[in-house]
Formats: sequence, structure tokens, C-alpha cells
Amino acid sequence: MSQQIPVAPEAVIETPLCEDGTHAVTHDLAYQRHAIVNVVFYGPPGAGDRGWVLVDTGIVGSKAAIVTAAARRFGEGARPAAIVLTHGHFDHVGALRDLAQLWEVPVWAHALERPYLDGSAAYPKPAPEVGGGLMARLSPLYPSAPVDVSDWLKTLPEDGAVPPMPGWRWIHVPGHSVGQVALWREADRSLIAGDAFVTTAQESAYAVAVQEPELHGPPMYFTVDWPAAHASVKTLAALEPERAITGHGRPLEGAALRDALQVLARDFERVAVPEHSRYIGAPATAEDGSAYPDP
Repeated sequence: MSQQIPVAPEAVIETPLCEDGTHAVTHDLAYQRHAIVNVVFYGPPGAGDRGWVLVDTGIVGSKAAIVTAAARRFGEGARPAAIVLTHGHFDHVGALRDLAQLWEVPVWAHALERPYLDGSAAYPKPAPEVGGGLMARLSPLYPSAPVDVSDWLKTLPEDGAVPPMPGWRWIHVPGHSVGQVALWREADRSLIAGDAFVTTAQESAYAVAVQEPELHGPPMYFTVDWPAAHASVKTLAALEPERAITGHGRPLEGAALRDALQVLARDFERVAVPEHSRYIGAPATAEDGSAYPDP
């Protein structure tokens, strides 16, 4: 079981629910929680058709809430310019195909994540033996089969640009998934971290429900390469972000966030790596193909 890194109360970005059904983090960043996971809306209110971007698409059944929030936030019938994926685990692509088809919108992802998004490979088996709570024990029941959005799928360019998000760049943060990316805006030091680190104990159903803010490594039951996951946290800690929206948990900001990230990077093996996991000492990697079992 992972150990939490406490964060000072002032690190929590207090984001009351807006009329559009989202929580505003900055003037052009908002998130919406879908049971166990967050999706991010990028673009100022009233941005209009093709004037905004959706990052990740939640669990199965998220479509209606996302479409409703988008209409209220950006304008009736306002479609995004793109959907950008941090990675393709089931809780991040639940409404992906439905939304891509509805909006006729490109879906951007890292090249190493494509096999999970074009129907050609499944995710490696989860590791329920990591312990930590009900969410981990139930992980063998979570969907691992790929989605197929090949009709809309585009590969993020190698130069780090995010074509539908000027001023942002993607950062490869593997470990939890071989093709996971975080999104970074240098101008105001905003970070969309995916699941490279999270702010709740995602293995525990109680912690997920309560959302007590604390810093954790990536959700253990799906993480397939622990040395890579550690390196990814070090990469993000070195950015010294002003604020971070993670795939699970509440957004954090300020010096308390940066301090907690430095502790996580320093003590990762002690606080984040589980005692037991099939992937300790035997990571699933793109290089040897073990990350891409047949669907």
C-alpha cells in the first residue's frame, strides 16, 4: 500500500461548482469529476464552436454530462477543436468514441499509446496484489480492451507541441502507461498531470469518495513500469508547477504543491512503489512488446 504525502490546506484550489457543471481552476482551465476520474476543459467561457479542447473523456456514461457542461460553458452546440488524451485507460476514454463521433473531432495521443486507441492491443493485466483497498482488488474487472478511434486518431508531434493548444507542450511521462503524457503551459506554470501522480489514494474506494487531498504516486494497480514512473515524477517536480490538475483527486497549487512533489520525487520508492506487484522487476515496456498484449 502506498503512503500518502500530506499537503498543507492552502495547497488545495478551492473550486466551487460552477453553473456549467465544472470547477474553474483558472480563467481558461476547468475540470469535471466523473465518479473516480477528472476530465479537463481548456478554453475561456463562451469560446464557441471549435474554440476549446477536452482533455480525457471520463468513464463509460460520461458523455451526457460532458456535452451538457460544454454547451453551458462554451455555447450551445460548441464543439471542441480536439480531444487530447493523457493516456487511454478505461477511466480516461469511457466516452471517447461517442464524443469523437458526435463532434467529428480529432483525437490526439502519444505514438506509444496508439495501439490502445486503434484496436490493435490491450493494456497489460492489472496488479490487484498491490493492495491498498477495494479499487485495487476490483481492478481485474476493469476494462482492458482497446477502444478503436482510428478514424479520428492523430499522433502528437515529436517536437512537443500540442497543435490544438497553442502555448502548451506535451511531456512524455511513462510508467503508469507507456504512452502517457502530461500537458504543461510555461506562461503560468499550469500542469495537467494525467496519472503520473494523483492527489488521492486511488486504490481505496473510501479515499476516492472522500477526496481528502494528499499526494500519491500513480494508481498502483495499473502502473506497469515503476522505474519509469519514478523518472516521470522527477521530471514533473523539476518543472516546479504553480498548479496541477491530476486525473484523480482535487487540484493543488503553490509552494505546498511544489514541496510535496519534491518529497514524492525524493522518496518515491518508499512511499509510492508497492511491496508486491507483478511489474516490480519485470516492467511491461514498448521496447520488448510486453506492454501490448493481443486484445
